[in-house]
Amino acid sequence: MSVYGPEDVRKVTTHRLFEMKERGEKISMLTAYDYTMASIVDQAGIDVILVGDSASNVMAGNVTTLPITLDQMIYHGKSVVRGVKRALVVVDMPFGTYQGNSKEALSSAIRIMKETHADCIKLEGGAEVIESVQRILCAGIPIMGHLGLMPQSINKYGTYNVRAKDEDEARKLINDAKLLEEAGCFALVLEKIPAMLAKKVASELRIPVIGIGAGRYVDGQVLVLHDMLGMTQGFSPRFLRRYADLNTIMSDAVKHYINDVKSLDFPNDEEQY
Repeated sequence: MSVYGPEDVRKVTTHRLFEMKERGEKISMLTAYDYTMASIVDQAGIDVILVGDSASNVMAGNVTTLPITLDQMIYHGKSVVRGVKRALVVVDMPFGTYQGNSKEALSSAIRIMKETHADCIKLEGGAEVIESVQRILCAGIPIMGHLGLMPQSINKYGTYNVRAKDEDEARKLINDAKLLEEAGCFALVLEKIPAMLAKKVASELRIPVIGIGAGRYVDGQVLVLHDMLGMTQGFSPRFLRRYADLNTIMSDAVKHYINDVKSLDFPNDEEQY
């Protein structure tokens, strides 16, 4: 394990994330969508695993996150939880399962918790979804909020550009962040907003603030696993750092296999019964 890996192998909880913020320890968070990848990421020492609705993009090939269903998110959540021993597992609530109907929101959240055995859920929005947030929290289900660029609202935005650059939107984001904290959310994701705005939010909230494209002054960072491993192509936002080039490695391995099969090199004498 890396010298920067966790010495404490106890299960990560929502309370431990709060303690990490208090002592200034940054929180590491990545997505995962299946048992094998979740197991690898967990064993490497990640603090939080997000079963993101980005599965709609990287696993199902959709252009947006909107098409993925509650049943599909539960399937991915169950697969991930089976591979995790230490990390906190967060499951995204998909589009249409919590907006506008707080009773449906609670029902969806309960299904996720009961069927996946995950630790908590994440949903997008502030004042617009506060009734759903409050109802879910009253049932004892921990919520991670999500503000800034909210992919489930991409059709409203019409662009993936940086959010909250103007004063009015920045003010609303700050108000929404405080509203979510006051309601009882245990953490908040800020996506693709100016670094100094994210710094202000993180400094004014007691709960951990985790950024993606929100600069270095927050309490932790999250990336999509397939992006940071270089498995996806054609997606290169400023905030993305690629830590590997698995697209090339995997492609070369498959080409090598094809060549060995066609040249009768595989299987050899030692590889047959």
